[in-house]
Amino acid sequence: MPSIVKTLKVIADPNRLRILLLLKSEELSVAELQEILAMGQSTISTHLSQLKQAGLVEDRRTGKNNLYRLAAAGGAPLEEILGDAQDEIPETGDDRAAMRRVLKKRRDKTRAFFDSVAGRLGKDYVPGKSWKSLAEALLKLIPPLVIADLGAGEGAFALLLAQRAKKVIAVDTSAKMIEVAREQAQRNGIKNVDYRLGDMEELPIVDGEVDLVFFSQSLHHAMHPERALEEARRILAPGGRVVILDLVKHRFEEARELYADEWLGFGEAELESMLEKAGFTGVEISMVDKSPQSPHFQTLLAVGETPRAAHL
Repeated sequence: MPSIVKTLKVIADPNRLRILLLLKSEELSVAELQEILAMGQSTISTHLSQLKQAGLVEDRRTGKNNLYRLAAAGGAPLEEILGDAQDEIPETGDDRAAMRRVLKKRRDKTRAFFDSVAGRLGKDYVPGKSWKSLAEALLKLIPPLVIADLGAGEGAFALLLAQRAKKVIAVDTSAKMIEVAREQAQRNGIKNVDYRLGDMEELPIVDGEVDLVFFSQSLHHAMHPERALEEARRILAPGGRVVILDLVKHRFEEARELYADEWLGFGEAELESMLEKAGFTGVEISMVDKSPQSPHFQTLLAVGETPRAAHL
């Protein structure tokens, strides 16, 4: 835990307190902090350097940028100080409003990518999208089920699931993708797919509405994967299941620009931990495929269950 004296000395500056209050709720880059706080890059970088040296913030590399967040080592004393400070710093409300605008721009950038490739996905190479891995996952299904396909894209997988499912709810953030998917379903005479525009972290699905949730190469596009898994848990009925197909953690940084990836895959232990924290039990994870094409993406299959309702 950082020294209390050192902590108090560093956060005595109101602007550093503003930065900490922002990083308490969201990972942000230097450029995003600049936009929120209306300060120069050198000023923001200096503040972050001092906060990092004091052990109050940490960072992780993401593409060309570093994302900063509140360090876990700060502990209860820092949380208490920040709790009091948010009522005393007059700019807090404006900072939060500016942060919401910045995060919306970040989401819009990802959405714009998928709008631009709507109608092409499935024809172009997408890492981790293999029939072998999908077939492995389909073996887990017990029809008839109500299935949620989250991050459904242009809907090819939803149409595949619809052949055996009672109903498929296909959710995507891209209105263009939803439009393309609906047209495909109509052309093929498939009527049991319900396309809904929405975010994986705030699903347009009521509690307990589905029996099975599928993330097919979509979880690494979520800004907060743990929140997406919590939402999956919420919409599942007791005894429901979640199935995740995603990339094994890799170092192909170009994927952020090429495919709008927010995360470079997940480690097995990392994904297992997120599922268990979201409330899933009986978690099973295995590596089911490796692409022969460079950079040889590998695919993880993860399965978890929601607790069954207690018998009265």
